[in-house]
Amino acid sequence: KRDGTRQAFDRNKVINSMVRAFDKRQVDVADLDRITTEIEQSIQNTLEREVTTDRIGEMVLERIRPMDEVAYIRFASVYRRFQDVRSFISEINSFLDKK
Repeated sequence: KRDGTRQAFDRNKVINSMVRAFDKRQVDVADLDRITTEIEQSIQNTLEREVTTDRIGEMVLERIRPMDEVAYIRFASVYRRFQDVRSFISEINSFLDKK
């Protein structure tokens, strides 16, 4: 975790974080379950014993980006802990540059 403690991978936390990002957006929960399964399998396939929450967050962002722009920005705002409007605008500009 970000505070340095270790915790077992919890797929429910990953799914719940995506559900919050997709709040009032059209998304099939089966897609969120599939993404979580992909991330979980990817982690299990690595030779690393531990994976940071930062890496898990990036894996989520990679997968939800093509699904919904608003959900992507919502997830990024929490995951990257935007401190001010400039951070938010910077993320949106980065998103648009990669489009």
